[in-house]
Amino acid sequence: MSQGHTITIEQGEQHVRVVHGGRVVADTVRPLVLRETGCPVRYYVPAEDVRTDLLTPSPTHTVCPFKGTASYWSLPDAPDVAWAYPDPKPEVAQIRNHLCFYEVEVL
Repeated sequence: MSQGHTITIEQGEQHVRVVHGGRVVADTVRPLVLRETGCPVRYYVPAEDVRTDLLTPSPTHTVCPFKGTASYWSLPDAPDVAWAYPDPKPEVAQIRNHLCFYEVEVL
């Protein structure tokens, strides 16, 4: 990490749920909580707790100098609603096999 930029990841116990169009897309009590300088807290949901059958891979990819290259997924009426790092940088390896959503409910 560059000076002044930090990322911390901890095992959360929050109940995190993603609902879109009345449908539960993700539901977990074992999110990873990622805090990154200058960014909102993000909850990374284990892939097993995501209805991946509802998601379609997107052609969108972005590169984070601290986490790696992100791949995105869409719902029929919500493009790029979720992202993941299939091959994250070693410093954030814990987020492999987890998806993150822009809007989550923390119950």
